[in-house]
Amino acid sequence: MGAGSSRREFLRRTGLLTGGVLAAGGLVSTGDAWAAPVATDPWQQADLIAARVRPPRFAHRYFDVTHFGAVGDGTTDCTAAFRAAIRACAHSGGGHVVVPAGRFATGAIHLLSGVDLHITQDATIAFVTDPRAYLPVVLTRFEGTELHNYSPMIYAYGQHEIGITGRGTVDAQSDNAHWWPWCGSAKYGWQPGQPRQTEARDRLRAMAEQGVPVEQRVFGEGGYLRPNFIQPYRCRNVLIEGITVVNSPMWEIHPVLSENVLVRGVTVRSHGPNNDGCDPESSRDVVIRGCTFDTGDDCIAIKSGRNADGRRVNVPSERILIENCEFRAGHGGVTVGSEMSGGVRDVFARDLHLSSPDLNTALRFKTNSVRGGFIENVHARDITVGTVASSAIEIDFNYEEGPGHGFNPLVRGIDVRDMTVDTAQRALSLRGYADDPVQDVRLTRVNFKRVGQPDIVEHVTGLVLREVFENGQRLPDTAS
Repeated sequence: MGAGSSRREFLRRTGLLTGGVLAAGGLVSTGDAWAAPVATDPWQQADLIAARVRPPRFAHRYFDVTHFGAVGDGTTDCTAAFRAAIRACAHSGGGHVVVPAGRFATGAIHLLSGVDLHITQDATIAFVTDPRAYLPVVLTRFEGTELHNYSPMIYAYGQHEIGITGRGTVDAQSDNAHWWPWCGSAKYGWQPGQPRQTEARDRLRAMAEQGVPVEQRVFGEGGYLRPNFIQPYRCRNVLIEGITVVNSPMWEIHPVLSENVLVRGVTVRSHGPNNDGCDPESSRDVVIRGCTFDTGDDCIAIKSGRNADGRRVNVPSERILIENCEFRAGHGGVTVGSEMSGGVRDVFARDLHLSSPDLNTALRFKTNSVRGGFIENVHARDITVGTVASSAIEIDFNYEEGPGHGFNPLVRGIDVRDMTVDTAQRALSLRGYADDPVQDVRLTRVNFKRVGQPDIVEHVTGLVLREVFENGQRLPDTAS
């Protein structure tokens, strides 16, 4: 059998059809058509997003990485084999690069247009922990700031119709001896005198504030800025489906400046520093559906660039739908911020279940007067929360730098309905500024069954309550 094997053989071996990656569905149009119609009912708009964001189609061609020299013994370096299989697939007009059963060690994987990286159920891609395996540097973002840095483990730049699918696992093998100590925290293995990211991160942020061109912001070796795990950058029509993601250096799934992104049926389980589960950044038409998050930081965090660099790029995240997901440990369940200087709008979250004593907050909005930007038109409904350790709903203008820095954020139009919370430290923590209040927060049919501390509501205008209960008592309805 040649490198590009028959359709019948690979369907038999991998069950690709049952994974859904060949499902019918038209590709989303590009160009002016991205200015999608807006329904008057916000939940009709959510349905339009759900209908519009469809999985890409891939050609019926199959390229087994073992035919290009990959060996699933956990030690053989398969980097060249993955690269050759992806190039062969792309040059043939696209299809599926298939990872069969085994544990395949590799460095960075760069996807090309038309290629689906399909990881079968008993397969693991184990990314080596030598940072040099993620060189040369690529254009990326570190905590919302553009630079050239280590490549993410799985990366694509300017590609379209790409996928990472299957029932297998991607493992970055990060731990308190690899990648995580660079955060500079003893909790994650750092000891005084060892390398850390602090100095490089400060230098990068200063470059952004000073307007240093991105091509001059070159880090990588010696900078100790951890790469993200999966990052489609300026990509279109992206499918990430079915896989399990573990042990990330930092942010796990991070679409940047991308359009028509579907993250479906993914399990993220990683408890390192800054281990956000899925962070759409400056991206639009994104659906996160049927996923499970168990993370060391925010489970989902919607972003759009940090401070001066976010304002320079000035691309919001918009038309984001999150549905039928489960949230376990994490700082926040559904979060917006804090790197949201380009703005976030039209976010919809529905049919979610969140519960863990290690989950701090269910719905979290974090910003400050350095970030600036806006958050508007966020709608959440049919939310079931078991236990959260802190506030069920938090809007915090005092995150990190706080007030007084000249770029007050705009936060308005937060609508939450049909939400039940079994146990939380407090129901609400809503804190704006005296000269810049949070605006237009509406709660409808929300039941905070057991809370231990009183709400915090500071500098909020237009707070509307309808059928809201705390500790069994109905709060007075407020005027709309």
